[in-house]
Formats: sequence, C-alpha cells, structure tokens
Amino acid sequence: MKKGILFIILSGICFLLVNFFVKLFGQSGATNELFSHNFQHIPAHELVLARSLVSFLISAVIIKLKGYPFFGVNKKWLLIRGISGTIALTIFFMTIQNLPFAIAAVIQYLAPIFTMLFTMIIIGDRIYRIQWLFVALAFIGVALISLQGLISSKDGIAIDYLWLGLGMLSASISGVAYTAIVKLKSTDHPINIVLYFPMVSIPFMTLWCMFDYVHPIGIEWIFLILIGVFTQFAQILLTKALHFGHASVIVPFQYLGIIYALLIGLFIFDERLNVIVYLGVFLILVGVLLNTVYRHIYKKT
Repeated sequence: MKKGILFIILSGICFLLVNFFVKLFGQSGATNELFSHNFQHIPAHELVLARSLVSFLISAVIIKLKGYPFFGVNKKWLLIRGISGTIALTIFFMTIQNLPFAIAAVIQYLAPIFTMLFTMIIIGDRIYRIQWLFVALAFIGVALISLQGLISSKDGIAIDYLWLGLGMLSASISGVAYTAIVKLKSTDHPINIVLYFPMVSIPFMTLWCMFDYVHPIGIEWIFLILIGVFTQFAQILLTKALHFGHASVIVPFQYLGIIYALLIGLFIFDERLNVIVYLGVFLILVGVLLNTVYRHIYKKT
C-alpha cells in the first residue's frame, strides 16, 4: 500500500512538471528567473506534437518487445480514445497558457465527473443519489471562480471566461477518452491504448505545425523532450500505483496535484488568487474527491 501511495504521488508530480513546462512556453517571451532563459511562446499544438513523438517512440518499442498486436483489437474505441484524447489535451495545453496555472489545473480535475456521466450514458453505470450532490459541489466551485475570477497580481490579470469554458470543454472531452479506456479494458493492453493517442495526434499536429511553427532554441529542446518523457513516466507510475493498492485509498493522493499547482502559481508565476477563487477551487476538490472515493468504496461493498 505504501508503494501505491508513493507511486501515485510521483505520478502527480510528473504530470505537474509537464503542465509547468507547458506554462513556461506560454509566457510570451518573458525571461524565467529559474532558468535565466527568455522562453519563446511555443503554441500548444507544437507541444502536443513533441509529447506525442516521445510517447509514440516509447510505446512502439514496448509493443515490439512484448509482441503485442500493433494496431490493437477494438479499433473503433481505440480511435475514439485517440481522437478525444488529442482534442482534449490540445485544448488543455491552450488553457494552461491562457489561464492562471492553478485554475487551468483544477478545472481539468473535473474530468472524472464527466467520465461518470458518460459511463452512465454509454456503458450503463449506475450513479447514486449522493454523487449528484458531489457533482453539484464541483460545479458550484466553477461558478464561484467564474463570478470572482480576478487575480490580484502586479499586472492585474483577469480570468478569461472563454478559456474557463474551454477548460471545461477539455475536461468533458477527457471524460470521453476515459470512457473509451473503460470500454477497452477487456479487449486491449494498456500500452496499445496509450499508443493510439500519438498515432492520431502526430499527423494532425504535424499538419498544423506546417502553418504555425516556432523553432525551439537551446534549452527549449530539452524541455520539449521532457514534456514527453515525464508524461510517459506519469502514466507508468499511475498504472503501478493502482496495482499496489486499493483505488479508494490510492486515488485521493492524486489530488495533491491541486495543492502543488496553487503553490507553483503563487510562488513562480505570481498568481495571487482572491478568497472567492480559493473557495471555488476547494469546492471542486471536495466534490471530485468525494465522488471518486465514494465510487471506489461502494464498488468494494
């Protein structure tokens, strides 16, 4: 169990680092004091392409070594997973670059709520009455962020409601991707499920980059590669975490990422959220966390 908790925390840190690197590339050329480098604004689709290339290389090598069928079994749902994952991640990277770091991260944590709704509609999973209360809590949190979305930093940055809405769209499409993963559990190996994301995203993002491309300079190449590497590590660690312990105990530690995101936003990106926004973040965290824990505990009984 201790290994499972350790792996889930490490997985969350890896995902956090990926988001941090994405945010660095969205700073519109501002010099970052940590790295003493004037980062270029590299668009989200280019970052998705970099992530996908690394993920494809690692996944393809594993499939070849293990002898798994390269294109998987349930191709329909594998394609749905790849397409929805590509769209969701691209929008999410855009929101990271255009919203305060912590807000973009916490909105993405709504994905399990949408997954619950989609699995109810598509797979027929049951939703218990108390879970609707948890869903309501989470969306009240979003409403509070929308109503009082001002940042009291030096630049007086305000939350853009368009990007807040797109962040929710990204979370909902992520719910489709996670529902596809649930459908694929009985037919395809996890590495094939992972592979279909870059298989879909690489052609589309390559085409997009032909019209909108920023050539990385120096240390930027390293960070682009690290986005892909840390993503792969995060997925592996998450899988291992669930292997070593009960999900009802392990999964709540995943939400430590929200606290990390708040701290990074405050101390590195100077994002000073007001009290109402913090309350909104708290309600989202409570709603999603209680819903997740309740489902896992109820499945055990």
